[in-house]
Amino acid sequence: MSMKMRCELISWSETQRLCLVLAKKVRASGFHPDVVIAIGRGGYIPARLICDYLDVMALTSIKIEHYFSGSSKTEQANIKYPLCSNIKQQKVLLIDDVNDSGDTLQVAIAHLQTFYPEAIRTAVMHHKLSTHFPIDYYARKIVKWRWLIYPWAVFEDITGFLQRMTPFPETLEEAQQRLLEQYAIKISQKQLKDIYTFMSN
Repeated sequence: MSMKMRCELISWSETQRLCLVLAKKVRASGFHPDVVIAIGRGGYIPARLICDYLDVMALTSIKIEHYFSGSSKTEQANIKYPLCSNIKQQKVLLIDDVNDSGDTLQVAIAHLQTFYPEAIRTAVMHHKLSTHFPIDYYARKIVKWRWLIYPWAVFEDITGFLQRMTPFPETLEEAQQRLLEQYAIKISQKQLKDIYTFMSN
């Protein structure tokens, strides 16, 4: 059975490490944000961690939809929930989990510029070379493209992969093997059991 899409599971500890790397890069650059803005949903947790590392209390968000049901993608990135804060003449640090195509960040920047901030800098944990959007700060460069599964999206992504399998895996062992073969995902049967429990509801 041929591989459909290579994936990489990102752990909580790796998330913390990458966010600390990001925070150090921001600090070393001399940029001192007045406010951190997370791009929802992927940027929520990285933004909160970076606020902690940089001692920034002002945290808000915007929601942009580009992916649905895990790795399935819409044609265009669209703003679902716009900014509801005043950032005029403020230095903004805009954070997402990954810079993949660059579409989401491009839409976000255009939206935020209508609020007349003093400056906007962008930061992501992972920067893929497939993107068309230049980033200010990143913690890790991804040269060979793969789908990244963050710890807050494991249930969503794995559920999507399983539901697209034909025929549907009858056992946890079969699901585990097919996820490895088709997506290079190594996942425990305990995790799969929890995912199956929520899938059946």
